Amino acid sequence: MTVSDPIADMLTRVRNAVMAHHDSVLVPASRPKIALARILKEESFIRDYEVVRGPTPQKVIRVFLRYYEDRSPAISGLRRVSKPGLRVYVANKEVPRHYGGLGISIVSTPAGMMPGQQAWKQGIGGELMCYVW
Repeated sequence: MTVSDPIADMLTRVRNAVMAHHDSVLVPASRPKIALARILKEESFIRDYEVVRGPTPQKVIRVFLRYYEDRSPAISGLRRVSKPGLRVYVANKEVPRHYGGLGISIVSTPAGMMPGQQAWKQGIGGELMCYVW
């Protein structure tokens, strides 16, 4: 089955797994999804991720979700911004902060996918992929 928006599919799988209090979730692998998982790990929204062989020939990413001591999830919400039907681009000084800095925006730039704050510091604009808080 083909998915028209693979990034939104990944975010939905993670969101559903967090709501169900799963320890990990499997997502079909691709380079943008691996970059997104890397950013989520660097920003401490997930514990870890690994690329493994799944039940199909395509590789999958196993995302290990992070929970606090009181079993509340580190990810409160995920929102896709730029969609295949409506791409959203931001200039180098217009990269938004989400929830006043408590969340992050993820931007796909010519230098690769990076958190919005890092793109703003480097003066790079690009496609605004999603918000995580």
